[in-house]
Amino acid sequence: MIAENIEKVRSRILEACQRSGRNPEDVLLVGVTKTFGPEAIREAMRAGLLDFGESYAQELRTKREALKHEPIRWHFIGHLQTNKVKYVADFVHLVHSVDNERVAEELNKRAEKAGCTIGVLVEVHTTDEPTKYGVAPEQTAELVEKIAAHPHVRVCGLMTMGPFSDDPENSRPSFRRLRELRDEIAGMKFSSVTMKHLSMGMTHDFEIGIEEGATIVRIGTAIFGERK
Repeated sequence: MIAENIEKVRSRILEACQRSGRNPEDVLLVGVTKTFGPEAIREAMRAGLLDFGESYAQELRTKREALKHEPIRWHFIGHLQTNKVKYVADFVHLVHSVDNERVAEELNKRAEKAGCTIGVLVEVHTTDEPTKYGVAPEQTAELVEKIAAHPHVRVCGLMTMGPFSDDPENSRPSFRRLRELRDEIAGMKFSSVTMKHLSMGMTHDFEIGIEEGATIVRIGTAIFGERK
């Protein structure tokens, strides 16, 4: 079923790209594997998926150890605390959820020790829901500039979550705001900042994300089923 689900999701990505005049190769599908074990990941890999996202540092570390010989690109997509950076810094491909300079400082320190550079996205709070993480839109450029001063951390774009809603259209204002913010910051031409990626859209609203410019969509339920 996982392979079949991936095929369906890719078809929906293609249709969303066609509606918005975009190239589907410009949209990266990240399979969100929170609570799903290594065998589910291997099944997804057999269907061609190589990018996987986790929300908890220790769960990610455990799965990475179990799959350390596989050519996986790991994405950290949950709220990252400074004391958990040590679990992911030496192998993570992209951290989607940096929303303060303290985490960036710790990532920089750990990356320097590991002899690598870590790609990050700045998480922006684009809804009025107090339970969501992220920097305020009006403070995002300042945070990007501060993070860019750390030589072992590279800002590659922005991430957000749409509102909790049964109607995916309700996510459109959040996603549009993120794209506009990305364009504003890209125009500031900060050193070592690319603003290449917009990570926005999950199972219930990823097509809206693509229509508004997402380059990364984070899909769990539509691929792996409901979480236990």
